[in-house]
Amino acid sequence: SAASPGMRHRPSRQPLNSPSGTRGGECSRRKVRFGTYIGLSALAVFFVATLFLFSSNEEPQDDGEVAMEKRVRVATWNIAAINNNPFEYWITSDDPEYTVLMDSVTKLINDPGVLDKEVGDVFKPQMAAELLEMMQQQGWQGTDEALHLYETDYKHRRVISGFLKDKNIGSKRLVSMPDRITNTINLANGAIAYRPTVVSCYDRKWDGLDDWWQQWKQFMFTSKITVDQDQGPVSVASLLVPINRFKYPALTEEEGKISIPLQTVVIGIFDATLAYMLQEVAGATWQDLRAKMCAGLNLRKVPRTIDILADTYKDRDVLFVQEASSAFVLRAKRDSRIGDRYFVLAPAKMDSRRDQNSLILLRKQAFKVASATELTALVEEQLKGKGAPVSDGDIFAIRVDDVFGREYVLASFHGDTNGLATMPVTLALHEVMRKTFPNVRLIFGLDANTYNKGSEKKQGVTEFHASFTANGMKSCWGHSVPLGNVTTFNARTYLQPQLNKAIPAAQRGVKGDRNPKDFILFYKHHFHELATFKDNTGRRTYTENMVFPTLDFPSDHGILGTDLLILQDEVAHEDDDAQ
Repeated sequence: SAASPGMRHRPSRQPLNSPSGTRGGECSRRKVRFGTYIGLSALAVFFVATLFLFSSNEEPQDDGEVAMEKRVRVATWNIAAINNNPFEYWITSDDPEYTVLMDSVTKLINDPGVLDKEVGDVFKPQMAAELLEMMQQQGWQGTDEALHLYETDYKHRRVISGFLKDKNIGSKRLVSMPDRITNTINLANGAIAYRPTVVSCYDRKWDGLDDWWQQWKQFMFTSKITVDQDQGPVSVASLLVPINRFKYPALTEEEGKISIPLQTVVIGIFDATLAYMLQEVAGATWQDLRAKMCAGLNLRKVPRTIDILADTYKDRDVLFVQEASSAFVLRAKRDSRIGDRYFVLAPAKMDSRRDQNSLILLRKQAFKVASATELTALVEEQLKGKGAPVSDGDIFAIRVDDVFGREYVLASFHGDTNGLATMPVTLALHEVMRKTFPNVRLIFGLDANTYNKGSEKKQGVTEFHASFTANGMKSCWGHSVPLGNVTTFNARTYLQPQLNKAIPAAQRGVKGDRNPKDFILFYKHHFHELATFKDNTGRRTYTENMVFPTLDFPSDHGILGTDLLILQDEVAHEDDDAQ
């Protein structure tokens, strides 16, 4: 019978395409699509009598093949490439204009007074009628029903107290889903298209709501863009997708059937409301501030991410990346600092609509990229019927040989916001290892989205820790639950699609998202962690009690790194016997 991956055995190598060594039928494996690969440094595998302690503050060193044979140096980072809203998170800024604007918005949200108009006075019935006609021209089903909801419900709500503050709109993803798809669109020719909204880096100004509406209609329906050369020019509205009721159960059955036209109506109301609010509190001056913030924070996001990986983390043998946009992949491929050192591997089935994908970067001196085979489909097969909220691009798993002929399974994963997919995916990966690769070393870098305090709706870190340790796994944090080792500290403002998650500036430290969300997992008899570090500055240091992202650190997740000692098979057998 196949051994548990918790038991170490000297591998009996099988050819990549051989069905032997599998259980439950032939394993169908796809070759990794290496249209998205580029190069990086060497897989450092390290077994010595005297343990090497890695200093988190020292300059990255490339100590060559000796280190590669004894230890493996790993890092994982969710680079958070969902959208480009310059106002989404509170940031530390010395700009008084930013402070005044955000304070004014907070006061308006908390005490709108007479400015809390009805939706019909902001997103006017004439706008809704024009929107209905444009949606019908798209051939969508349910357009009349969506307009009926506007006429009988949304039109009569107050824009702030009844619309923006409605938690159900956030739970149903009626704003956040279309915003994710249309906020910032990477085009096939390398250009970027931005939706005319307060919460994007749209670079044209508008003069009042009527002018905004003309630009919004043009962007969503009239103009054609090319995202995929094979597909050709399409309208932005055609990119919208149905909202999954299984993943977002707050959506009613009726709303699910008309989710495309309904989300279009709701995102129109949302964009109109924010344009109205900013006009009231800051006139036209806020648009100049947005341009300045976009230049410093958002437009530098991909280049700054590349800089951190290429310079600060050039000593890593494996880099797990989550939520990578297609723009990041293209930029990384072309950057010689990465391209000369790393293979950048992406799933064969990338997510082109949400544009958030898990990647694996392998150091060229350490791995034989020709040996790599994608295993993502095997993991997804184990998830069937489990109800895990997983989308294309979230999981990426490969089997690959290092330059010493040792086999590895490497996996990168981005969990859903509440972490409810994390345990099912980890168990699915464990089952793949147990059934198909019992003698192969596993390293798993993931944004688990776990929380210090779990609930029915959020995955607790304690329960997650108990689950993976029960299957013989260990994390880079050691044997204990990493309650204090937080890798996020952010707080959303009131200028973003999920107002139910907004936090006043004064309560950032108390109510902010400050949780241990990121992990590097492995089987405890394969590796031993030598030293683990985290980073929220891009300089391999972590500043506690600092909200991020910042102008220098472009993600809301810290980087997590570890050096893993490779345990030889003989040592593993001795450990098993001792137990």
